[in-house]
This record gives sequence, structure tokens and C-alpha cells, in this order.
Amino acid sequence: MKQATWNDAKVEQIVGRLLQIGVSLAGLIVLVGGVLYLFGNAHVPLNYRSFQGEPATLRSMRPIIRGAAHLDSREVIQLGLLLLIGTPVARVAFSIMAFAMERDRTYVAVTFIVLGILLYSLSGATL
Repeated sequence: MKQATWNDAKVEQIVGRLLQIGVSLAGLIVLVGGVLYLFGNAHVPLNYRSFQGEPATLRSMRPIIRGAAHLDSREVIQLGLLLLIGTPVARVAFSIMAFAMERDRTYVAVTFIVLGILLYSLSGATL
């Protein structure tokens, strides 16, 4: 059995497909959440005089996933947005694996640093 070879063109093709699927899936999930929101809140009057921030359930992963599983519209939208944000992070993580398979230690190290910076910035931590 012939083992698949990893080259720049193959990695580029997989990364492109990963980004296409991630963005398309995120868009579809946000669209479904938007439709659910419109159908569920069409009768609610709007009040633009006071600002209402997002509820605590939209600020952490576990309630978002739980709410999306119950088809709560705002949680479904939030899940789609998290997937959209996670797509480039997955791309960087895949790049680490691809560079490791190509035995390119320099790019593995640099990409690990990029992944660390991305995860640090997404954590909301401040210096």
C-alpha cells in the first residue's frame, strides 16, 4: 500500500477545504439561528431606549452548546460565531501537524507560537 505524500500543494488544498467547510458550516448555523430567532421573536416589541447586554448563557461554551442542542435561537447563532472564530484556529493547528509530517521543525515552532498567541488572545486575558 502506497503512503500518501505530504507536499505544499496537498497541504494547501487541505487547508483551503478546511477553511471553506468551516466558514460554510458556520454561516449555515448562523442562518438557521437567525431564522429561529425571527420566528420565535416576531411578536416581541423592540425597545431601543435601553441597552440590554447578552445574557450570561451566551458568554461560556457549555451553556451555548446546551442551548444550541435545544434549538434556542441566540445560542445557535452564538455557536455559529464560535465555529467561525474557531475555523482559522483549526487551520493553524492543522498546519502544525502538516509541518511536523514534513519534518520542518522551524515552521512547527513558529506555528506553535502563532497558535499560542491566537489562543491567548481568544481567552480574553490581558497583560
